Amino acid sequence: MTELDPADRTLLALLQADGRTPLDRMAEATGLSAATVQRRVKRLREAGVIAREAAVLDPASLGWAMTFLVLVEMERERIDVLDAFRRRMRAEPQVQQCYYITGDADFALICLARDMDDYERLTRRLFFDDMNVRRFRTSVVMERSKVGLDVGTE
Repeated sequence: MTELDPADRTLLALLQADGRTPLDRMAEATGLSAATVQRRVKRLREAGVIAREAAVLDPASLGWAMTFLVLVEMERERIDVLDAFRRRMRAEPQVQQCYYITGDADFALICLARDMDDYERLTRRLFFDDMNVRRFRTSVVMERSKVGLDVGTE
């Protein structure tokens, strides 16, 4: 783990809240110079503490009206089967998140669809056509109460 001081943690909190926070505002918040802030942010990126930066979009405004939580149980738990499934989920644009989990299911997915017909096509492509998927269970998201990937910096 990278050693983080309070200024690093402040920078990370600011960038999580708004990835476009200006250098001068970050410098003011940390008591550092803009050049020092720039070097620190670069170091945090290079160390992998900042894994990537992205814009958070509203799916509904782009025609993705439905969100689903899908629990997937695999037929076999061989590493090659699990790795192949992971690769397919990473490549599928309608799969927003994929977690390898313990418990009754092997994977938990967050998926988007334009409507129920679109979701049915997705299930055929991802689950019914995959002989290694034993079963899957779907829950329809009624409301997006919280969406984020923020990590505590304290």
